[in-house]
Amino acid sequence: MRKVEVCPYNEKWATMFLNEAKKLHEIFTTEIIEIYHIGSTSVPRLKAKPIIDIMPVVKNVSAVDNFNEQMKAIGYVPKGENGIAGRRFFQKGGDNRSHHVHVFQNGSQEIVRHLAFRDYLRVHPVERENYAELKEKLAAQFPYNMEAYIQGKNDLVKEIEERALGWYSGK
Repeated sequence: MRKVEVCPYNEKWATMFLNEAKKLHEIFTTEIIEIYHIGSTSVPRLKAKPIIDIMPVVKNVSAVDNFNEQMKAIGYVPKGENGIAGRRFFQKGGDNRSHHVHVFQNGSQEIVRHLAFRDYLRVHPVERENYAELKEKLAAQFPYNMEAYIQGKNDLVKEIEERALGWYSGK
């Protein structure tokens, strides 16, 4: 059973992203357009579950299925779309997750959503702190219930996301 753990920001997360991005570049080669560090570990000073979220942007998301064996060879479990149409999702680390890879095809609105959320929290410290406080509270309240933790964040995430998208489009 996975424990919901929220930790203080760790400077090593950026290096962990870079190391894994290099491996993904080697696997996906010419299919890759860009690889982004997303999620809470990509936001300095934000408390987070210590799981590195990585978002490769590819030319053709269907072609990603051809790389499942190579992803397995470096420790990932392919999960298909895993609830989001047009995505390919991989997780690493079993119950002690270390990485999530969310692959989207160039032009997907999911790319903008993730980047807007990340960049907005990077420059809005009050929003970042409110989000961190809620995550800590929920992790304490639901230490072994990941679904309840995620559901508890949902309303605030949607609110921040809406503000972030408006802010991002005006940049």
